[in-house]
Amino acid sequence: MRNSMNVFHLAIPCKDLDEAYEFYVRGLGCKLARRYDDRITLDFFGDQVVCHLSPERVDQKAEMYPRHAGITFYEKLEFDNLLKLAKNRKLEFFKEPFTRFEGSAEEHITFFLIDPSNNLLEFKYYNDPRMMY
Repeated sequence: MRNSMNVFHLAIPCKDLDEAYEFYVRGLGCKLARRYDDRITLDFFGDQVVCHLSPERVDQKAEMYPRHAGITFYEKLEFDNLLKLAKNRKLEFFKEPFTRFEGSAEEHITFFLIDPSNNLLEFKYYNDPRMMY
């Protein structure tokens, strides 16, 4: 079981650190933890995301599968607040909010954002919290 003091870490490529900063910090509201010449480290909803400057490694065409990352919210209000923030700040949606597995135990609402380096971020909320994993 996860100790709440432990932090999940994800490293992703980015083509421009200033663009990554604008999207994650000014757009999504993540906290900047550190900045170096080749990367920025972010507090991404309690976990750590590091955007490594590597323009040659950025996906030219974003696709949902097999690679994306994101947050599954326990509280619906937190999901709704982030969705509202993304819309108000005019962040780019890869997929607008939609419901998956409607009518089943796994039913959830989700949306995908795309960052300036074509990294996809999925945010979702399950009606039944037991389905989060």
